[in-house]
Amino acid sequence: MSNDTDTLTRFAPDSGTEVALPVHTDLLRLATAGSVDDGKSTLVGRLLHDTKSVLADQLDAVHRASADRGLSTPDLSLLVDGLRAEREQGITIDVAYRYFATGKRTFVLADTPGHVQYTRNTVTGASTAQLAVLLVDARKGVVEQTRRHAAVLALLGVPRLVLAVNKIDMVDFDESVHTTIAQDFAQHARALGYSDEDVVTVPVSALHGDNVVERSERTPWYDGPALLEHLETVPVAPDPHDVPFRLPVQYVIRPRTADHPDYRGYAGQVAAGVVNEGDEVVVLPGGARSRVSMVDTPDGQAQSAAAGRSITVLLEDDLDIARGDVIVSAEAQPRVTDEFDATVCWLAEKPLAPNAKVLIKHGARTVQAMATELSTRFDEQELSSVDAPEKLELNEIGKIRFRTSESLPIDDYANSRRTGSFIVLDPSDGATLAAGLIGVPLAPLASAVTR
Repeated sequence: MSNDTDTLTRFAPDSGTEVALPVHTDLLRLATAGSVDDGKSTLVGRLLHDTKSVLADQLDAVHRASADRGLSTPDLSLLVDGLRAEREQGITIDVAYRYFATGKRTFVLADTPGHVQYTRNTVTGASTAQLAVLLVDARKGVVEQTRRHAAVLALLGVPRLVLAVNKIDMVDFDESVHTTIAQDFAQHARALGYSDEDVVTVPVSALHGDNVVERSERTPWYDGPALLEHLETVPVAPDPHDVPFRLPVQYVIRPRTADHPDYRGYAGQVAAGVVNEGDEVVVLPGGARSRVSMVDTPDGQAQSAAAGRSITVLLEDDLDIARGDVIVSAEAQPRVTDEFDATVCWLAEKPLAPNAKVLIKHGARTVQAMATELSTRFDEQELSSVDAPEKLELNEIGKIRFRTSESLPIDDYANSRRTGSFIVLDPSDGATLAAGLIGVPLAPLASAVTR
């Protein structure tokens, strides 16, 4: 996305048709979360419909599918639930990414599943979010999955939450119901490290559109913004550029053509910080030093590049660099170690036991590893910790010490989300077992560990 253009071309969801969105310097990445059947897909469908972000043929298809089901009004959740299994079961299984824009802001939205067994998808969808909309059913209030998702969002460092009290029409727009749910969740959020300013509660009816895009006259007791109004105006922290430079090498480019006989570039996406021509850098884990001689981008040569930009770096010296190496600022280097503590969310049916052999994928490098110690398990319902658990089971959060077969250049997740995170894989089939965050980023777990 470039500031000197006024449109962004993209493919519409579930369609091969390109559409143009206005480009804003202000981009908000958000995710939805919550328990099953609380109306997440309907809410996202309502946002897309009421912001006129739906193509005519998509809307026609939704009308036809809704009529086939005997519904008198269109089921807007069908705009989001794209998998056949989702439409047949009426649930969200995969992470559905949607893009829309208003006159004030552009949005990238990840609609994540509500079922417990798909918590791993929630971790994926929320991993880059700057804000999360956590839904609850007004008839049920804060439930176990609400608390679990809130803990996952806090663990991932999502800085802002919106609690959408959905289906408020099903409780006759009762103010006391909304107040009770808001107070219950606020207490849990504060215990997870969120301040009152970080959490906004909105009573909504995704089915009828109350307080989604426009404020509703049926909630005169509510004086806050509609959901979209809040999303358009909430402060967004950009990718931090004042942190040390990190570039995981994805590919070594050597054209060996007549025009570029000696070109040797190291391609990847800037994970953190800023790189400039002339900067002194170190290549890890080896430790070789050099200076940046050129920064290539898809738009041509640049003087510098910041976090999130895909680039190719050329160095003054001919070094032995391979996929999986990390080019970093010489002035502020990460730790290079083969043993570290991490907080993980276990995402597999098979539990994790001490001394289990796994694979760790950190950036572009995958190495063998062993979980040498399970020191703490965090109870996201009671916000308490259990020392030295025998195992870590599906959806449980714990502190683990890993030893790797090769040294890795690592940052704490609290300092760098991209270079402080990793994935745990099953060495037998490559299946994802856990999402890991280096250090102890979740406040209640950190306090329990340090007591």
